[in-house]
Amino acid sequence: MAVIEGPLSKWTNVMKGWQYRWFVLDESSGILSYYTSKEKMMRGTRRGCVRLRGAVIGIDDEDDSTFTITVDQKTFHFQARDADEREKWIQGLENAIERHSHVAKKQEVMAVVTPADFDRKLAETDAYLQIMIEQVKTLETRIEACQDVAAKEKYNVIKVTAEAMIEAIKHSIVMLQISKESLKGPVMNGTMHEPIMTVNADYDHFGAGAGPYVVYNGIHTSGRPSSSLTDGIELGVEAVTSQSLSVHPSSPQQVGDERSEVDAVPVPETSYSSSEDEDFFDAEEFKGNTPKQSPTSGHMKPVAGSLTPGSDVSTVTTPSTDGEEKEEPQEKSSTPPPVIAAKDDYFDELYDVQDNEDLGSLEKHGSIIAHLLSQVRIGMDLTKVVLPTFILERRSLLEMYADFFAHPDLFVQIVDMKTPQDRMIQLVRWYLSAFHAARNSDVAKKAYNPILGETFVCHWNIPDAENNSDKVDDGPCHWAHKNNLAFISEQVSHHPPISAFYAEHYNKRISLDGYIWTKSKFLGLSIGVHMIGQAVVSVIDYDEEYILTFPNGYGRSILTVPWVELGGKVNISCAKTGYTANVTFHTKPFYGGRKHKITSEVFAPNEKKPIVSIDGEWNGVMYAKYATGRNETFVDTKKMAVVKKQVRPREEQGEYESRKLWQEVTYNLKFNNVEKATEHKQFLEQRQREEAKDRKEKGVKWETKFFHEVGEHWVYDRPLLKRMGKSASTMSAS
Repeated sequence: MAVIEGPLSKWTNVMKGWQYRWFVLDESSGILSYYTSKEKMMRGTRRGCVRLRGAVIGIDDEDDSTFTITVDQKTFHFQARDADEREKWIQGLENAIERHSHVAKKQEVMAVVTPADFDRKLAETDAYLQIMIEQVKTLETRIEACQDVAAKEKYNVIKVTAEAMIEAIKHSIVMLQISKESLKGPVMNGTMHEPIMTVNADYDHFGAGAGPYVVYNGIHTSGRPSSSLTDGIELGVEAVTSQSLSVHPSSPQQVGDERSEVDAVPVPETSYSSSEDEDFFDAEEFKGNTPKQSPTSGHMKPVAGSLTPGSDVSTVTTPSTDGEEKEEPQEKSSTPPPVIAAKDDYFDELYDVQDNEDLGSLEKHGSIIAHLLSQVRIGMDLTKVVLPTFILERRSLLEMYADFFAHPDLFVQIVDMKTPQDRMIQLVRWYLSAFHAARNSDVAKKAYNPILGETFVCHWNIPDAENNSDKVDDGPCHWAHKNNLAFISEQVSHHPPISAFYAEHYNKRISLDGYIWTKSKFLGLSIGVHMIGQAVVSVIDYDEEYILTFPNGYGRSILTVPWVELGGKVNISCAKTGYTANVTFHTKPFYGGRKHKITSEVFAPNEKKPIVSIDGEWNGVMYAKYATGRNETFVDTKKMAVVKKQVRPREEQGEYESRKLWQEVTYNLKFNNVEKATEHKQFLEQRQREEAKDRKEKGVKWETKFFHEVGEHWVYDRPLLKRMGKSASTMSAS
């Protein structure tokens, strides 16, 4: 049965562009067929097809009309007319993938689990129980405030259903506990329980649907057990292997039956196109590919690079003109820039030693990642999704924000510029240098979600600047000197997750007051993190304020070796001087292009042509071209020394300061004791939930320590401007 039918554009490498095709999605056979026209479809002349079992759908948050399907070692790119059209196709494709992936998974071989597995499931179930309880309480508040009798009745029906679900979850927790105890010996009826988890990952815990995700580490879609952890996905026995087959896609096909019926639609062994010379590998993305290269000849040879379903390694091939396969040279991690440390620096071996993790080391967790993805669908908010501990970076998000000032000299030099134009250009120079230091690893990992009330405090010594003995006792970092750049950050809200931060240099009379609300979103093959918020840079002596925003972050290739990408447009403006700047973080296009590209333009007041244009990579070299004709290297992050932040020893820190709060988690992650790290992480999170519950029962509102809310913004309680008794005419958040 064809559930969706209509036109889409499909990318072909040979044409190096989009081509119109007529597509038919057959849910019963799990096949997306395409034809050169609707008329060819009526005649049954199929151009090619995409086999959906085990496929992965992906979207780009920066583009509302394109999407991808990754399956059979190929990635197909499609373009719909608009966002609504794309959403229609994605929903249909996800339903078909879920149906066929689940059919193949029903016969998976089970394995006996350990008490630790039950502990993890109990923690997850309890987390979801707390979420449901909070939602019911919110619903009760809405019911009480509702004046419409009919609407109130509908709310009550939802409430009754939700309460029944809560009871079911509680019952599940009890059953999990009973099952855990049964591991120690026979249960009451004298028999041991049946195995309830699959090999290496518990895919069915959240229900029947596994979702449109590739499964790794020996999980076979055909139902036969894996002989090793690297066997990968077995494609199963299909009725036909010919790539010139022409059958109308609406014929019935019994999924999962290996017998070929006379009137059934044969399901091809792999996705194919009728013309290999034109576009058989029509959308496979090759690392380092250029428009002159053609991925159409030779055999696939595995090397490190892109996703290969059915294995724990990735593949890249670059066929040469003579038919021989050549390995594409891999990107080498560049030498990190030098680090400037103070003479009186305190070295914390738990946090200051950067262990470079092997890029392939995360792939051993493929089945866990696949299970995690089975909980979500494209576009879903990931704020409350529990992430596995092994993907965590060994520091808090509050500390990561401090790395915006890894080049404090560039920040304070804004004050030294004599004209509004030079001050804006210098601010842009600092801003473009602010992101590379926050990513100190080639592997994309997630910083700890800060606990409500958590703080991080540090300062930097400015290179070549003399430190006087005067300390700023009333500043954000009371042990910092007047010639230091001091920093403080605080987690001011848990739902939604909002971090506020403030930095100041007392002698230079400059400060930054900002906040970021992170909102995560699942994109199929990527995770997008929207950084909602702003920062205000106050240059007190010139009575100027510069308002700036932040780019979005993306975790790409989450099924293999994840890497970080920034994307989106950022605005920087000064209301007093009229100078503005636009910064665009470009996401890598699926065909050609380069990673981490950034462009920027600075404009004088009421001018349409930029006074300076900047181009390069935000984690590499950026070049500037001025309207006067002068060119220069604007920022070179590869050569610029990173100034080490000064943090007090953990034994001198407060209980809720980041490094002390997370030290047990950090220690166990450092020495690869993931289970212990998970235990300590869950302890902190559970304590936070219990404290929130206690405050709610007592009717006590959470009180922040160093920041307060003004309208939609969060600001520092005692900014330098306020302490000096000054006032800026353009102050937007005071």
